[in-house]
Amino acid sequence: MDSSPPRTAGGSAALRALALTARSLLALVSAAVLVVTWYGWYYLSDIDDDITTTDVIASSVTQDSDGVARKPLDGAIDILLVGVDSRTDAQGKPLSDEVLALLNGGVADGTQNTDTMILVHIPQDGTRAVAISFPRDSHVEIADGFGKHKLNSALARQKNETAQELREQGVTDEARIELQSTLAGRKTLIKTIEGLTGGSVTVDRYAEVNLASFYEVTKALGGVEVCLNQATSDHDSGADFPAGRQTIEGAKALSFVRQRGGLPGGDLDRIVRQQVFIGALARKVLSTGTLTDFDRLNQLVTAVKKSVVLSEGWNITEFATQMQGLVGGNIQFRTIPVGDPTDTWSDGNVLPVDPARVRQFIKGLASDNDPSKAPATTTTPSGPPPSAITVHVYNSAGVNRLAASVLDALVEKGFRRGLADSGPYADTTSVRYAPGERGSAERVISALGGNAEAVEDDSVPRGQVLVYAGADYEPPDQSDPASVDATGTGSAPSTSSTPPITADGVVCVN
Repeated sequence: MDSSPPRTAGGSAALRALALTARSLLALVSAAVLVVTWYGWYYLSDIDDDITTTDVIASSVTQDSDGVARKPLDGAIDILLVGVDSRTDAQGKPLSDEVLALLNGGVADGTQNTDTMILVHIPQDGTRAVAISFPRDSHVEIADGFGKHKLNSALARQKNETAQELREQGVTDEARIELQSTLAGRKTLIKTIEGLTGGSVTVDRYAEVNLASFYEVTKALGGVEVCLNQATSDHDSGADFPAGRQTIEGAKALSFVRQRGGLPGGDLDRIVRQQVFIGALARKVLSTGTLTDFDRLNQLVTAVKKSVVLSEGWNITEFATQMQGLVGGNIQFRTIPVGDPTDTWSDGNVLPVDPARVRQFIKGLASDNDPSKAPATTTTPSGPPPSAITVHVYNSAGVNRLAASVLDALVEKGFRRGLADSGPYADTTSVRYAPGERGSAERVISALGGNAEAVEDDSVPRGQVLVYAGADYEPPDQSDPASVDATGTGSAPSTSSTPPITADGVVCVN
């Protein structure tokens, strides 16, 4: 027997009306989602019809003996994303004077340097991705016998040489020369990247964007949000940005990713700029209703067709379907290790690269290596409490967001927040302190897990400590008493690993 309170006729009618409204609303939303999803994918499927392609992969060593593109053994996809300093669009047509003026791009100089090179590794399940940046000034062995030069010159060197050979053979069709020489340059760049990884990576897909992409795509999306630690300006790139969070598009977006003048880390800071920009771009697409805004979607598809070149055989609609499980936090950005900037006779200022370190670095991203290091001490250090010590952290390892993450971990342990900035490359981690304040340094070293060298430096202000996180930096082992008790409280927050830049949230950078 029903023991619930009796309902009035009016109450029953109200409940039935509410239930009917809820069901109708649910049906309406469900139908809208189905229609919008279909309409969105209908638009995206059109990309495959008109996108500019190149047979740079289909004609390379990734084919088997029957001429069929070889599928990676692990099912993973490795995409080489290249940003080209070109004043032409994807079809080779010169950009208009109006767009060049907006881009602050100047005039063509006869070269086609690749200012952005990112290798994107996507496992078979399509739910995560690691994007590895290769600095443009990396001093590496260029494939096809060109010798050791800056990485960003690989495409241009082969392109220029091939173009000259074709002209000497009597070819006068400039369109044919442009097409064949550019194709040869792309292949040389791919082989150079693959060689640098020691054969541990085989490029399966190739995507190339030019200067116009930053203008067209960001305008189509209505801009992307970025954040700067401090105001900055640079005449060469046209950059002029205030500090803090801001939305950029068009010419400002191009200036943001091109600037390196006035940045403390030079090209390495520019790489971080590019990484957070791409992360912001991915976040905008993944976290907003881009597919529900038909006008914006149409503009985006038009922009992609105009400014992007893809390797042949790449079905974008199918690829997008496979990537539906990808969310912002599962896109991570890394940078290969490089040495201190140095001058060369032929290439000017370069970043030295040790191929063995690069191979180890890339293999480490695919495995779960966690080598332990013995702490320097197992006792709680003497000295002032963390609350009396201001800590500044400098990234001396070329690892994305290393300084910020180390500083965050130290602040969580009670230290006062200072600056997080780029620093000169160093193999080992050092902690610099003012004369007579070694106890402060030891307190910080203990919080870092004991793996750092204390260095007295009379340029360090009293009450402050400078941490230069080098290539040997490892997050402290939380089972180590020195690390756990660095604050004197007997506990410390977990810092299992140094988090890279991701597409999840807005990261403030230089």
